[in-house]
Amino acid sequence: MISSNYTISEKIKSFLYLFVLAEVVWLALTSSFHFQEVIIGISVSFILSLFLSRRYLELGLPPLSLKRVAFFILYILVLFKEIIKANFDVAYRVVHPKMPIKPGIVIIKTGLKSDIAKMILANSITLTPGTFTLDIVDDALLIHWINVRTEDIAEATEIIGEKFEKYLRVVFA
Repeated sequence: MISSNYTISEKIKSFLYLFVLAEVVWLALTSSFHFQEVIIGISVSFILSLFLSRRYLELGLPPLSLKRVAFFILYILVLFKEIIKANFDVAYRVVHPKMPIKPGIVIIKTGLKSDIAKMILANSITLTPGTFTLDIVDDALLIHWINVRTEDIAEATEIIGEKFEKYLRVVFA
């Protein structure tokens, strides 16, 4: 059951955001603007939004805004860029005759407050080859790094996590 702490405005916003998102996904997946498919998409999106808007609020996700959406898109672009860079870096280490690696475990700190924001940061780090998030404890992430460049927490945080966190801070503020 949805908590009574949510205002009517928040409930309506979450419904509308999810409806628009579901319709956009529907249109992207069907790649068709035929009248029948658009109407079915609207119907399915409406029904899904009715049920899922309650869960959206319960997850504790921040309300959507144009600024948050823009920063999330920027975050996705940065994530893809970092994944590509890390793939080339790991491939270089694999084919290099001396295999220049210095594996180790480092700690990085995060300023993110919500658990879901920390989870997204941890998964972003894990998705980039050469790093793997082992654990999250309060504001610290334990990271396995294929080539430890520094053991200093502040420097490791800057190198590994800050490129993602600066966007996630805005999205989850």
